[in-house]
Amino acid sequence: MSTYNPYENVKTTIRNAAGKLGLEESDYIISLYPERELKVSFPVRMDNGSVRVFEGYRVQHSSARGPSKGGIRFHQDTDENEVKALAAWMTFKCAVVGIPYGGAKGGVTVDPFTLSRAELERVTRRFAAMITPIIGPERDIPAPDVNTNAEMMGWIMDTYSMLKGYAVPGVVTGKPIDIGGSLGRTEATGRGVSIITQEILKKLNMPIEKTRVVVQGMGNVGSISAKLINELGATIIGVGDVSSCLYKESGLDMSDILRFLSAKKGNLLKDYEQNGAKRITNEELLTLETDVLIPAALENQINAENAANIKAKVIIEAANGPTTVEADTILDSKNIIVVPDILANAGGVVVSYFEWVQNLQSFMWEEDEVNQKLAVKMCKAFDAVYGMHTEKKATLRTSAYMIALQKLVAAYKIRGIFP
Repeated sequence: MSTYNPYENVKTTIRNAAGKLGLEESDYIISLYPERELKVSFPVRMDNGSVRVFEGYRVQHSSARGPSKGGIRFHQDTDENEVKALAAWMTFKCAVVGIPYGGAKGGVTVDPFTLSRAELERVTRRFAAMITPIIGPERDIPAPDVNTNAEMMGWIMDTYSMLKGYAVPGVVTGKPIDIGGSLGRTEATGRGVSIITQEILKKLNMPIEKTRVVVQGMGNVGSISAKLINELGATIIGVGDVSSCLYKESGLDMSDILRFLSAKKGNLLKDYEQNGAKRITNEELLTLETDVLIPAALENQINAENAANIKAKVIIEAANGPTTVEADTILDSKNIIVVPDILANAGGVVVSYFEWVQNLQSFMWEEDEVNQKLAVKMCKAFDAVYGMHTEKKATLRTSAYMIALQKLVAAYKIRGIFP
């Protein structure tokens, strides 16, 4: 494990934004600390009869602007500092797009691909039971994240409901449609990335039809981002997943790649061949000559070691925290525009908010309505951030944090300090 601490990254970014706004430390100091951190250890009986103990986390960074909101990830490298950083990013993400939530995040330290489906269900349900005392539709609403999905949210919703004694669909978002999920939720993060990509290209007078794009990560967010941006006319010249990366100067056939990846669970790029496509390393993928680079994998992908070699004109952060503070400085010195994660990938939490609202009202919107409302929220947030960027001559990341911090500080001041 690296000594890199993503939570220190978050605190540095918050302080930078606060300095630009001329805030006193007492105005924003509360945002440097999570409100609540829960670490749990729980036994699960495996298929072979043995008992294995898993560790998990739920961190609530803020509830100043409403219930805490954030996903749950299952990953072998998940630890407390990662979950704390992700929870803080959620607070700022919700504030920048103007939805009435604070931030939270959860995780279990496990490689879910080593578990059977029955083991995965037992781990998910037991973790849900362990965090039940601090979650709920008025308190903290989990959602899918890395290596978790709608089916697992259904298990969490059922576990919570069984413990409460009645159905509580609003306890999680990203659920299957049949138990209260929202139409458009699965595509929401990738759709938000495509909307933000269009908006920044308009500002830079770069026609999307002439734009070359590289996408790192072919999970839900990366694959849907690539699909929608390709449909808008952009040429996808490079893609990568955990197994391999592909590059084709004239453009990859994305519909064929996505058809292959979705055909069977476990299909990866290492098993895929396309005429004229060249296999490259992840490092080569990130440093390709391209107009737009979309990191849609894990944190810390663009760092002090490789930032100087990045050739993209624009980076759209579809992943959470893919760029370190040191890399940000290098990219800024090269005039590379970075659209930050708290804006670029906020589509998922926006539609999660719509799902929660629908659950509270026992009402269901049509998919077109969901997509339309998402576009309005994303464009409004982008315009506010770009306006701050123009006014304060700050990077888009600092500008996004300034917008969010203004809203948080206003909430802190209005609510005051209890008791």
